[in-house]
Amino acid sequence: MSNIRSYIEDYLKNEGYKLQQFSEMADINVGTLSAIIKGTRLMSMNQLDKITSAMGLEQGYFYEMYGVECFIESAPHWRRLEPFLYRCAELDKLDIVQQVITHVTDDQSYIDELFNVAESFYNKSMNEAALILYKCVAGSEKYQHSERLALCQYRIFSLHKTLRKYDNLNAAVKFEPYIDKLNEEVQLDAIKDLANIYCAIHLWDKVDAWSWELERKAEFQLKMQSRRRKNKRRLTAYPLFTYTAYANLMISTVYETGGEYDKAIKYMQKYMRIIEIENPTQEDQEIID
Repeated sequence: MSNIRSYIEDYLKNEGYKLQQFSEMADINVGTLSAIIKGTRLMSMNQLDKITSAMGLEQGYFYEMYGVECFIESAPHWRRLEPFLYRCAELDKLDIVQQVITHVTDDQSYIDELFNVAESFYNKSMNEAALILYKCVAGSEKYQHSERLALCQYRIFSLHKTLRKYDNLNAAVKFEPYIDKLNEEVQLDAIKDLANIYCAIHLWDKVDAWSWELERKAEFQLKMQSRRRKNKRRLTAYPLFTYTAYANLMISTVYETGGEYDKAIKYMQKYMRIIEIENPTQEDQEIID
């Protein structure tokens, strides 16, 4: 069966290169290269990329083979797996990520690290790669009431949102049971996103229920805000007052669609009062504007 080492040996033989020559071309120590070819030393991602480039092949040419050799046929080591996942994601080799991760998640000890990589991918807008990891972590989570599982489900919900209303409805229904398991601040963004989905597909009973829930939770967080350390990192995407304001805007919209215009005006006026805050920060003012 062919492996990366045999490819390198065949290349040296066919091109007539001595090991010393090729080590200089690949910028790898000749002793290290010899050990890699003999199979007494595993190559790193950096060494693999250098060898691939020296052979004149496209980036990632050996990644599928490397994934099998290092993480499926051998016991995976996180020091090699992490850079491998990043490089596959960067080169959009998502089928390889899926293949390797499906095997690796059999070992529960990697779940924490895989979740952290998923969050890194998400923050870098590497959404398809992040989605693969979130689904694998969620499927491997032992504790069904864990905050990490809820956050995975929130990310999956966020990344699955499409322009097709029935897909959105399906994603929303699957996500709903996990909201209360999220961090209380993160819940505000989750409820806002959920209400937006239901608003877009005109499920006004759902919009109404979640809008009141958003107002209740946002008001509670505003009360708690004064007790928190001033240097505590904010977990919400926006300042807290915006969630109370948005809840009232949605409540007003629900009343308007039901023809209850007096109530719609009442909550619109409440919305307008909320955004007239004292001493707004620059961020607050930009949102208000």
